[in-house]
Amino acid sequence: MKNTRELDPSASPLDYYGSELRRLREAAGLTQKQLGDIIFCTGSLIGQVETTHKLPTRQFSESVDAALGTGGTFTRLLPLVLKSQLPPWFQPYADMEAKATHISTFQTQLVDGLLQTEEYARAVLGAVTKDNFEELVAARMNRKLVLNRPRPPLLWVVLDEAVLSRPIGGREVMRGQLAHLLSFRSAKWVQIQVLPYSAGEHSGLMGSFVLLRSEDAPDIAYSEDYETAHATVDPQAVRKRALRYHQLQAAALSIRDSAALIARVMKEHHGGKSASDGGTVA
Repeated sequence: MKNTRELDPSASPLDYYGSELRRLREAAGLTQKQLGDIIFCTGSLIGQVETTHKLPTRQFSESVDAALGTGGTFTRLLPLVLKSQLPPWFQPYADMEAKATHISTFQTQLVDGLLQTEEYARAVLGAVTKDNFEELVAARMNRKLVLNRPRPPLLWVVLDEAVLSRPIGGREVMRGQLAHLLSFRSAKWVQIQVLPYSAGEHSGLMGSFVLLRSEDAPDIAYSEDYETAHATVDPQAVRKRALRYHQLQAAALSIRDSAALIARVMKEHHGGKSASDGGTVA
C-alpha cells in the first residue's frame, strides 16, 4: 500500500488532491478518523483518498471543503481529478467537449456519453474493461456536468434506431435510459432525433462522429475506433462531415416523432410505459 510520504503532488491531479487533503487535514490538527467523523465517513476512507487508493466524489469534496474551510479548493480540483482518469487518447477530446458551445453528434451503436445514465454507462464500460472501472464511470458522469452550466452548449443528437433497441444492461437499464432521453423533451439546449430503419442507406454508414464548435477555436470533426481517436480542424474535412450531418438530420424523424418512437420502443422492447400513458410527447 502506498505510503502518504511517497506521494508526489506533481505526479497527477489525483496525487495532488491526496497530498493537499493530507496537508490541510494535518494543518487543522485532525486525524483521519476525526475528519471522517466530521464529514460522516470512516477514517479509512480519508486515508484511501489521501493515498490515491480511492477516487473522491463531489459530495466528499464539498464536505471536506466545508470541514476544512478551504473555500472550495477540493470541489474545484475534482473535475481535473476525474478527467485524469479518462484514457489518455480521450482526454484531449474531453477538453474540447468541455469548451464547446455547439455539439452535434451522430451515434450508431450507443447513446451519446453526455446523455447516458450511470447504469447504462456501467454496462457499456463494463463490457470493455474492468481496469479502473469505478474511476471511468465517475469520469463519464462528470462529463455530463457540462449540460448543467449556466450557459450549456447546444447539444444536437442523432441516434440510429438500433441504439434504442439494443438491450444494453438489460430491460430495466434500458427503460431508465430511454426515459432519461425522453426527459429532455422540454430542454431548450438538448435536441434528440432518431434515424429510423426506414431511412435505408444514409450518409452516416461509415460510423459515429461528432462536430464541435467553440467561440475561440476552429470547428472540429471527431471520430474514434478501438482505443484511438481522430480529430481534425481541416476546414474541408470539417465541411464534408458537416454536410453529412445535415443530411442525417434531414433523413431523421422530427424531434416530436423521435420522442414518440423512443416512447414506443421503451414500451414494446423494454417493458416500459409509453408517454401516452402518462402525458403527451412534445
